[in-house]
Amino acid sequence: MLRCRNCASAKAAVLPKTDKSRPFIAVNIAVMTVSDSRNLEDDKSGAILVARLEEAGHKLAARAIVKDDATAIVNQLRAWIADPVIDVVISTGGTGVTGRDVTPEAFESLYDKRIDGFGELFRMLSYKVIGTSTIQSRATGGVAGGTYLFALPGSPGAVKDGWDGILKDQLDYRHMPCNFVELMPRLREHL
Repeated sequence: MLRCRNCASAKAAVLPKTDKSRPFIAVNIAVMTVSDSRNLEDDKSGAILVARLEEAGHKLAARAIVKDDATAIVNQLRAWIADPVIDVVISTGGTGVTGRDVTPEAFESLYDKRIDGFGELFRMLSYKVIGTSTIQSRATGGVAGGTYLFALPGSPGAVKDGWDGILKDQLDYRHMPCNFVELMPRLREHL
């Protein structure tokens, strides 16, 4: 028997699976595109993310295009963290290494807890697609005020990799042995 540190009960050593006996729980997700040049009409990565989360059965709670500015990103994140309707924020863009790429710094300034494995797993999955270029990604995840925050790179491929390879399962209550949704009631225990 293996014990998942985040699960309430012991689980047998099994591959991840979907437990069809558990109900699907829709999560309210806000989508942020960080860009100086995009708008809602040409935001391909944001549109892909919205389509995928809705296809999975989740609810789009809010959507915004925010300039590559740490203060603007933090202000939008604070508003969404304070909104009791929003469970998760997923951003796309601004995670590279150039001077304008400030999304990770903005996100990390608000974290109560980092989810280091999110960025690590994203880069592992991305490596299979783009090789060593994945080292330029600073994808990050964490929890702030009881809200999950995830920052993905801005390319459509990266959004697909992050959603399809990680978030689709972790935001599905039926995903076993562990998932983020089952932890949501406990995220505010320290507040």
